[in-house]
Amino acid sequence: MTGTTRTTESLNSRQRRALFHAWHRGTREMDLLLGPFADARIDSLSEEEMNQFEALMDVADRELYAWLTGSAPVAPDHDNAVYRALAGFHDSLAERDG
Repeated sequence: MTGTTRTTESLNSRQRRALFHAWHRGTREMDLLLGPFADARIDSLSEEEMNQFEALMDVADRELYAWLTGSAPVAPDHDNAVYRALAGFHDSLAERDG
């Protein structure tokens, strides 16, 4: 997989930027953690959830990766509905594929 698998025709400019950023993080590991979640959920996030998602994408790759892999606790100010949905998204994929 080299990037998004969805069309952006139905997305507004904010959603398009967030989708692009999710797939172009700087490390491939983070692209693969954030990109598929964005593909699946970007068009259903509320305004507040978009704020939370964009704030998560502002977190440094190493820190966010540590949170998502469980090697460090998530910062309290980022422990929100979108972070939990992101973490749960990958847990559910692992269970499905496991």
